[in-house]
Amino acid sequence: MAFHSPMSPSSSSALSAHHHPLGQLHLHPRLNPSRLPLLRSLPPRLRLRIPRPQLPPLPLALPSSNDGNNNNGNNNDGDGNDDGEAEDSSDGNRGEALFVLAQVGRKLETLPADLAAAIDGGRVTAEIVRRFADMDASPLLRWLLQFRGFRERLLADDLFLAKLAMECGVGVIAKTAAELQKRGDNFVNELDIVISDVVMAIVADFMLVYLPAPTVSLQPPLLKNAGLIASFFHNCPDNAFQIALAGRSFSLLQRLGAIVRNGAKLFVVGTSASLIGTGVTSALIKARKAVDKELDDEVEDIPVLSTSAAYGVYMAVSSNLRYQILSGVIEQRMLEPVLHNHKLLLSALCFAVRTGNTFLGSLLWVDYARMVGVQKVQEEI
Repeated sequence: MAFHSPMSPSSSSALSAHHHPLGQLHLHPRLNPSRLPLLRSLPPRLRLRIPRPQLPPLPLALPSSNDGNNNNGNNNDGDGNDDGEAEDSSDGNRGEALFVLAQVGRKLETLPADLAAAIDGGRVTAEIVRRFADMDASPLLRWLLQFRGFRERLLADDLFLAKLAMECGVGVIAKTAAELQKRGDNFVNELDIVISDVVMAIVADFMLVYLPAPTVSLQPPLLKNAGLIASFFHNCPDNAFQIALAGRSFSLLQRLGAIVRNGAKLFVVGTSASLIGTGVTSALIKARKAVDKELDDEVEDIPVLSTSAAYGVYMAVSSNLRYQILSGVIEQRMLEPVLHNHKLLLSALCFAVRTGNTFLGSLLWVDYARMVGVQKVQEEI
């Protein structure tokens, strides 16, 4: 409708009431409608600045209807968090994670199935999603992220791969140096035993870093008919001292369960590694005896089964506790919060601490093996 002449308020309102389809049209008393085109033609700087109404943000996704939250099973772990707070935390994690996912231009369907389910259930934070997107840009890390074990550990600690490399790299050197210091002049006479220890170290060092490393739990929830023991260990952390993510907490009993579970795994790993190491050593001894018959009385055969069992117990107790404290307390709780923005210095300190721990473990193993009788001191004649 165009206005050609000024109209009185009564005639204007009457005209609007009869002809406007939305009812009576109220005009501001000080605003002349004939000047509206003039106002639109003014430069943007001269226009009247009217604040845009603040609309509430649209929800990123509807709350999940399934009960796939793997926070602590269906119980309260004693930290005082009720079901309502846990549900609010899960919804908050889910919304923030989806927002970050949209920022990096990824869709939920393009992620690994377990990570997508964890995001949908609110079990991971936005920081985890951003870390996955950053790692996915590297060809090597993208390949490792295909495996759930590496994916859970890399998302929890971006230096996990560096720690694994430095542990395996210094393992042989540190253990050989410890053997040399502990055995002294008998190092050459006990060289077969030294080789056995070093071979066991190469096999075991990988698992000593892998198993007790803090993780982001991406495991699917257990079935309802799962046993009580299986449900308990399923909800235990991978490291007894690790920091729980937002929306999740661990009880003291669950943290003790992490020590027992990792100890059982390391017993199997240690026994298997020792079987490999002692098997290689026995083959070397037999080869040397076949070449030099004079070695029959000088070199003794290694007790394979007893040495393997002893090494399994050693890893389940000593190595298990040392590496859990190293990963969960020294690195994650002490070094990481202080040196979070200084990755180079953090890596150097982790390298030094892990080298010292490896050297200490070698010394303790020699004393323990001699104490239980699987290794004997060779006296020089």
